[in-house]
Amino acid sequence: MSDKHNKSFFGQSTGMFLQSSSKTDPFIFFRFIKKKESGTWEKPSLGEGKTIKCSLEEIVMILNVLRRKIKSWSTVHVFKEEKTPISVNWEGENKIWFNVGDYPKMLIIAQIEILILLMEHILAEKIEFATGPEKLNEGPPEVIKLPVDSNNYSRKKGIVNDSLEIVEELDLGNKVKKIEGIIKGETEKALLLKTTNDSEFWIPKSTIKSEYHPEKASKQSFLIDSWIIEKNKIA
Repeated sequence: MSDKHNKSFFGQSTGMFLQSSSKTDPFIFFRFIKKKESGTWEKPSLGEGKTIKCSLEEIVMILNVLRRKIKSWSTVHVFKEEKTPISVNWEGENKIWFNVGDYPKMLIIAQIEILILLMEHILAEKIEFATGPEKLNEGPPEVIKLPVDSNNYSRKKGIVNDSLEIVEELDLGNKVKKIEGIIKGETEKALLLKTTNDSEFWIPKSTIKSEYHPEKASKQSFLIDSWIIEKNKIA
């Protein structure tokens, strides 16, 4: 049986990696990368992307969300004076969002099931091999975790110009906004989105930070750069 685990979950604009280097380590890593406007992906080896280190307790809380025992969970990691808000929450019955700093990643049912099985396996391994007597003398991890009540996250609902509905605005530094709509048309570099009041907007694909299903006439959520919404005078 392998001592290491590395699983990637890629979408059209964001990739997520779950990594465990050893079953004797009482933690795992989640790494997130984005696709650049050039079409290439960020490279962690060059210091790009975002990496978080999750303890056994945090693995349990994430699994509680994945298993639908709780709807959402959030915390804040502090590393070298840099604060990273982290949240995991369901959207409807078939999607889960990992929001880590300004790296939002959506998973669908098949990916969620794989992640559950993998995290359960890794947790069982680490409970057996990473909690022995030799671990008692180890110091605390570098990351300081500050639990955050999900009710205190910056979230709001409302209607803005052209009836474009802001379903949820997460505390991601106001860089992105989450909207609902359907895909009415598509080119190589842009999507034509139709909102609930039949307004239509062309949105560059490079500004869409979440995964989406290419089929038309299917209502879904999109995380879009705030600047493109402002440029189009949507907000």
